[in-house]
Amino acid sequence: MTLVLLVRHGLTAVTGSVLSGRTPGVTLDERGVGQAQALAARLAPVPLDAIVSSPLERCAQTAGVIAHGRDQLAVQTDERLAEVMYGDWTNKPLKKLAAEPLWRVVQQHPSAVTFPGPGGESMPDMQHRAVAAVRDWNSRLGQDAVYLICSHGDVIKAIVSDALGLHLDQCQRIQADPCSLTVIRYTPLRPFLVRMNDTGGDVAGLIRRGPSHQGRRGQSDAAVGGGAGGGDPAGPGAGSTGGGSDGAGQDFTATDAGAREAVTADAQG
Repeated sequence: MTLVLLVRHGLTAVTGSVLSGRTPGVTLDERGVGQAQALAARLAPVPLDAIVSSPLERCAQTAGVIAHGRDQLAVQTDERLAEVMYGDWTNKPLKKLAAEPLWRVVQQHPSAVTFPGPGGESMPDMQHRAVAAVRDWNSRLGQDAVYLICSHGDVIKAIVSDALGLHLDQCQRIQADPCSLTVIRYTPLRPFLVRMNDTGGDVAGLIRRGPSHQGRRGQSDAAVGGGAGGGDPAGPGAGSTGGGSDGAGQDFTATDAGAREAVTADAQG
């Protein structure tokens, strides 16, 4: 089934201090370039059918580093994967925004938030466009595809919330660090969250293995009892969020590097 690698852009000079939003000219700093290079090296063994990016520079840069050396694979952009339109909050220091009454709503009830000012977007509208983009690319690339999306923290958290069947208000329980890797496997019945906020785990298990065999049983089934990870003895199509077969005859024996403990749920752009 379709395997989607979600990558947040690397660090910029203002990540974590200013809500950059869609401000043009915000690029990776030296740390961010190093993060992107390290992730590119880690993902080098994983064949990708496409790389899709938010049009903002920090994402396009990150995606470009990952695409470097992959012949015939140009980065494609999709506006629907762009950062939230934060309206009047754009370019404001996070410490200042934390004193705003709306800040607590963003933290506790993001589904009720529309950011103030001209062009301010609602969080539900952002989730709708981002999830629609993922579904469209899944359909376009096909069920055997493995592809990468480079986007932004809040956008990735909204996509993960949808994949887990969570209300958008729960998205602040999810962490997406700079240049982290989150992997979702989409099947006809349900998505599976394979790993989340991985900043250093082994990726060998993400490599597609074996021919595709359509119609194998249980392609959307979860492994009862948790499964055995890679080489699940339950057999083809047993499926597991921690590994096993993808149910279409391509084994994604991904090991979950685990999400690091969330320090804050604050949006950092």
